[in-house]
Amino acid sequence: MIEKPAGMSFHAESESMGVMESLHKDYPDCDFYPVHRLDKMTSGILLVACTKEAATLFGELFRQHKMEKRYLALSLRKPNKKQGTISGGMQVSRRGQWKLTKEKNNLAVTQFFSSYVEGKRLFWLRPLTGKTHQIRVALKSVAAPILGDERYGGGASDRGYLHAYSIAFEWRGESVCYQVAPSLGEHFSPILLDHVVNHFVEAKLKWPQTKH
Repeated sequence: MIEKPAGMSFHAESESMGVMESLHKDYPDCDFYPVHRLDKMTSGILLVACTKEAATLFGELFRQHKMEKRYLALSLRKPNKKQGTISGGMQVSRRGQWKLTKEKNNLAVTQFFSSYVEGKRLFWLRPLTGKTHQIRVALKSVAAPILGDERYGGGASDRGYLHAYSIAFEWRGESVCYQVAPSLGEHFSPILLDHVVNHFVEAKLKWPQTKH
């Protein structure tokens, strides 16, 4: 498990080093196999396998939807619903964007709860699928684009405020859960992060029912 910083691409771009290149530079004698990705603007937990066998096992867990991932996001806008499920087909749009449709092709399903903290809307998100730009498009669809996500109308900021906060899964018979709070971002304040810990308690949350 590594913590990816916001603003770093998964692979190298021009002269900028990506996540995988950075790992190979820091640990030249090790092999690394990617098992999932995060957008450039997204910070947080990223799993990287060190053997082909582990990569295969992780891949199977993702395919079977046995990875429980949680994300944090901030928006300056009020969503048209405070919690629920956002479901639809992901379709390529213009200028490198994606859009949500009513079709079932390339289906993306995202569940969320939200709370109003320090003048911003804080989202606790559970993606049930792993589509490109899924969460970013989902929040735009409920009229609350992510702060700093200019591509989807979230406005300029010091960073894109989407963070992969936790991931939980069963690994060879053992329950594993990693959590990493965001460490950078002027709007990820101590008060807001304290709210995350005390308000979004998994044992007390009732996720919406879904057929996915």
